[in-house]
Amino acid sequence: MRILKIVLLILLVNQLVAQNTIKILTEKKGVSLRGLSLPTQNVIWASGSKGTVVKSVNGGLDFEWLQVKGYENRDFRSIHAWDQNEAVIVAIASPAVILKTTDGGINWNLVTEILDSNMFLDAIHFKDDLNGWIVGDPINNNIFLLNTKDKGNTWQEVSVEYFKGRVIPGEAFFASSSTNMTHSKDVLFMVSGGIASRLWINGSPTNIPIIQGAKSTGANSIAISPDQNKILIVGGDFTKDTVKNDNFLCLIKKVYKNKNPQWQQAKKYQNPNGYRSCIEFVDNDKVITCGTSGVDISENGGQNWNLISSQSFHVVQHQPGKQAAFFAGAGGKIGYLSLD
Repeated sequence: MRILKIVLLILLVNQLVAQNTIKILTEKKGVSLRGLSLPTQNVIWASGSKGTVVKSVNGGLDFEWLQVKGYENRDFRSIHAWDQNEAVIVAIASPAVILKTTDGGINWNLVTEILDSNMFLDAIHFKDDLNGWIVGDPINNNIFLLNTKDKGNTWQEVSVEYFKGRVIPGEAFFASSSTNMTHSKDVLFMVSGGIASRLWINGSPTNIPIIQGAKSTGANSIAISPDQNKILIVGGDFTKDTVKNDNFLCLIKKVYKNKNPQWQQAKKYQNPNGYRSCIEFVDNDKVITCGTSGVDISENGGQNWNLISSQSFHVVQHQPGKQAAFFAGAGGKIGYLSLD
């Protein structure tokens, strides 16, 4: 009987390991992928260094590797796609460029170019099909934010009057995974990092208890649960990526008699196992976070974390309609994890 129990335990452990195994679907040496967008269950777009864009239209069975002509030396760390034909990509550093394709990546149209030598665009986020934002590093201690209302065809700078404060010197936004912005109805959330790391709610900053004080520290990614009642923030110190102190924050929405929602820090939540550059809800309970030192999964909305892989990835996105996720990272790696 004892031997039978041991055998059953081994089988159970092996089954759990198999369920949480990340399968590498494609890779390319010398390319770093940080942008990832999954508009549908079968369509996957990724972007990164050396002018690279990667696309699959069959759920990751096959990938097409593209290099944007004329931009072979640019790093497209942000991408947003609507379907297999239409997508927009954003390059870091100067000159700032935003390109859009409507023919599946065959041709890219330059929709915005900013020649300011201080420009560094970090992340793109769309609230819906039409309305989107791109955040860049601060200029003269003011947040640089672009807005589109026409599906990324044109972009306008958001007035500095929108913000209820200026950044602290050394405070900026990380371009680690293009996930430092999210939305809850009409509220835009952003997280900054660096010397100071704060949560910005519709332009108003709030201090958060996450590691900060150095250029390599702070919040990297923010995600809101499908029921809109919980916000998770991850980060850390990317120069010490196995250290997990003060790298995570959970905020719970509280609604009072005046029906004005406020966000309160949840207590006794465990930290993920190291620096994490991206966090993503699969459902209200299941959450995935990744970074250069590994991948963690939570089955209870971020209260506890299990390290399932030591593989390095920059970004993770939930596969629509499935209990699964795709990852992208250095070496042109795109991985897949089934959670069924």
